Amino acid sequence: MWYAIVGHDVPDSLNQRLSSRPAHVARLQLLQTQGRLLLAGPFPAVDAEDPGTAGYTGSLIVAEFASLSAAQDWANADPYLSGGVYERVSVQPFKKAFPA
Repeated sequence: MWYAIVGHDVPDSLNQRLSSRPAHVARLQLLQTQGRLLLAGPFPAVDAEDPGTAGYTGSLIVAEFASLSAAQDWANADPYLSGGVYERVSVQPFKKAFPA
């Protein structure tokens, strides 16, 4: 089943994001290689493709896991959480409806 993982950044998280990003992206690339990643990306803090120093307010990952607890375990091991980027992470089931 698909699960939506939403990470909510601490204020002024840009430096922590930059230092934790390689490990974070490596985990996403593994999901992609396994065919389990639907989409992933950050929420810019301003209305711009590249927010520059304004940074980001969080991230969305939609990926396939065997269960909600497996998705939660994966999210809890995210380098953005241990690296101080996220102040909290929510995980919930997601049903892809479109595009069909």
